[in-house]
Amino acid sequence: MTALLKLSNLIDGLSERIGRSIYWLILAAVLVSAINAIVRKAFDMSSNAFLEMQWYMFSAVFLLGSGYTLMRQEHIRIDIIYGKFSRRTQIWIDIFGTVVFLMPMCLMFIYLSWPFFVHSIQGGEVSANAGGLILWPVKALMPLGFLLLLFQGCSELIKRLAFQAGLAPDPGEKKQDKSAEEELAEAIKAHLVAPEVVDAVAAHDKMHADNQGGNAK
Repeated sequence: MTALLKLSNLIDGLSERIGRSIYWLILAAVLVSAINAIVRKAFDMSSNAFLEMQWYMFSAVFLLGSGYTLMRQEHIRIDIIYGKFSRRTQIWIDIFGTVVFLMPMCLMFIYLSWPFFVHSIQGGEVSANAGGLILWPVKALMPLGFLLLLFQGCSELIKRLAFQAGLAPDPGEKKQDKSAEEELAEAIKAHLVAPEVVDAVAAHDKMHADNQGGNAK
């Protein structure tokens, strides 16, 4: 189990790096959309490549971020009876769902989407729209995205089995309190503002929080 937990940590680290990297695709998609709209309105010009680039980036965020979202416990759940059980029973339900539903689904989608990707890259498939982009990169996102989701599903399974054995903390606890939007805003701020300014603001916020804590006492 110790070796499996190390593997789980490696998978979590991979999901974390990928998730934090694709944050920037959201900003890029917004900028491309805005520029395309401005050029179309101002100069009566448009580009199918820019339009397709937007859904390329959206597809990348949706598919490549699925494993990261699972790791952060942010996938939507419809809770009817789950919340009425004890925590250990809930974990067993998670284990059952991962083994019976999540993993087979990922394997099925990888198996079904791989031939589409191979056919596209072998044939040099290009968009039917004038000036459109090549299609194999976006078709590669489906098997890759479900592979990453499968990896993260294995990690979540390991963590839940370790929890049931008393060897790991509750894997259902969310990783952080900040939303994805807040983290993206902080990342943009950190890259656009000098590090000294960011440090000064952080120090000021900490001092303000300490003062509020002192006043409360």
